[in-house]
Amino acid sequence: VKDAFATNWISPAGPFLQQFEEKLAAYCGTSAAAAIHSGTAGIHLALRLLKVQADDVVLCQSFTFVGSCNPIIYEKARSVFIDSEPETWNMCPKALEQAIDDCLAKGKKPKAIIVVHLYGMPAKMEAIAALAKHYDIPIIEDAAEALGSSIDGKPCGSFGQMGVLSFNGNKIITTGGGGALLSNTSEWVEEARFLATQAKGPAPHYQHSTVGYNYRLSNVAAAIGLGQLEVLKDRIAARRANHEFYRTLLAGIPGVHFLDEPEGYFSNRWLS
Repeated sequence: VKDAFATNWISPAGPFLQQFEEKLAAYCGTSAAAAIHSGTAGIHLALRLLKVQADDVVLCQSFTFVGSCNPIIYEKARSVFIDSEPETWNMCPKALEQAIDDCLAKGKKPKAIIVVHLYGMPAKMEAIAALAKHYDIPIIEDAAEALGSSIDGKPCGSFGQMGVLSFNGNKIITTGGGGALLSNTSEWVEEARFLATQAKGPAPHYQHSTVGYNYRLSNVAAAIGLGQLEVLKDRIAARRANHEFYRTLLAGIPGVHFLDEPEGYFSNRWLS
């Protein structure tokens, strides 16, 4: 952070921004990442990249924070909410398939599926991804709470066509605010950066041929994020230790139970 100020790289440009994006992509196992100012912004950009428009249908997990679904309204599309299953508390694959079939019967193929890894617990991505592939519907993976979580060693944020992270003040690491869009399609990430910087075209004057947003993360915030990544492993260990403390402390009390990790699942236990 001191280097960012000393070199006068303060605004949404600078070396720490690029380094933060590279380290996020490497950690999450994707080709590229765009650092932006919130997870909500990431979902909004993902919808734009998938060309979601007015009256399109987007399938969204019902058990989530409003930031997962507000961007659907930004584009005047329609949300169809999918309820959860009891094992992970995330999107139920059976309910998802019923919703897809219902939409198709009404002549309205969904444009995207927004699945959430709530509280850091990975969703049932194998079944959800299989349905998405069968019906040819792209997945936007809301991994805002799941940085460091994985299924069989594959990081959350890398299962869908696009993944979204959040670095809000309450997340497992923070930039004081901030987020990222992840993808194995580098062209999408490049387009996200373009849209996140007011969609300013490569011209000597202010040329804007499409609507853009002021969504880019600052170099100073990225510097904070780089420092936070260095302690991410410790943060995850502390959260998991908290979880085990609660489990031991409250063991045997009627009506109290905890969410177990399915086989092969690793939760950062962001929230117990």
